[in-house]
Amino acid sequence: MKSFSASQDAISYSTRITPGKAIDGAGIGKVVASGNNKFVKGDLVLGVFTWAEYCLVKERTIMRKLEPSEFPLTYHLGVLGLGGMTAYVGFFELCKPKRGEKVFVSAACGSIGSLVGQYAKLFGCYVVGCVGSQNKVAFLKDKLGFDDAFNYKEEIDQSSTLRRYFSEGIDIYFDNVGGKMLEAVIDNMNIFGRVAVCGATSEYIDIRKRASLDLVNVIYKRITIQGFLTPDLMIHHFQNFMIKTSNYLRTGELQVTEDISLGIKGIPSAFVGLFNGSNIGKKIVKLVEEEE
Repeated sequence: MKSFSASQDAISYSTRITPGKAIDGAGIGKVVASGNNKFVKGDLVLGVFTWAEYCLVKERTIMRKLEPSEFPLTYHLGVLGLGGMTAYVGFFELCKPKRGEKVFVSAACGSIGSLVGQYAKLFGCYVVGCVGSQNKVAFLKDKLGFDDAFNYKEEIDQSSTLRRYFSEGIDIYFDNVGGKMLEAVIDNMNIFGRVAVCGATSEYIDIRKRASLDLVNVIYKRITIQGFLTPDLMIHHFQNFMIKTSNYLRTGELQVTEDISLGIKGIPSAFVGLFNGSNIGKKIVKLVEEEE
């Protein structure tokens, strides 16, 4: 099978990458030969494939066959794929938002955070995001419609910073970073606040940055903190996600941001870039050009 692109979506951060071994990730491929009568030469399929121009795959690694669509093929790796589904179910199903609530999103320029913030705004919430540069702050406010944003690298006391942006407290936190930011959010959460823990990027490469929560605060504020894995929720919510998100895309209410690298040699720097914050939106490596 010829690979079209590779993405980080299916990488498990709990599984160590072994030097010299092949790496798998979510991607789109075109079938060049098939021993399975469900797929024929020329079919486009979404699944978990080896980061390579060609790879041999088993049926269980294929999520679904992609039919002709009005949207670009890359959308199925991001806004209409696992990333979009993660943002949708994490926000709507775990956080159970109410219109007018105050929402905070970390790593808000990433593939998931950027969509969470937009879903929240479209739903009628007040949304603030944190990012790692002033360019990204401007992007959230000017391009994605966030109510406000700040550069966490320029802030010494995260708890005080959050009090500045949320004078009435935080109702919902979509957490992509963990660590000290999660601690600061708990300090500033309202009673019955909800935290959807999607990621912990600040902790992946430095265990010294792991969050130490004030559990007394959690108890007395009756805060709900829930981690989740998107595949657990896909069966029940995939159809609603696709319908709502597709409609937002058609009307132009949902902005799609993709950071695309070209060629298989671009994979290492693209992957590393996910951890140093160099990307804006969905990071994709395109191995071959789409054929007409």
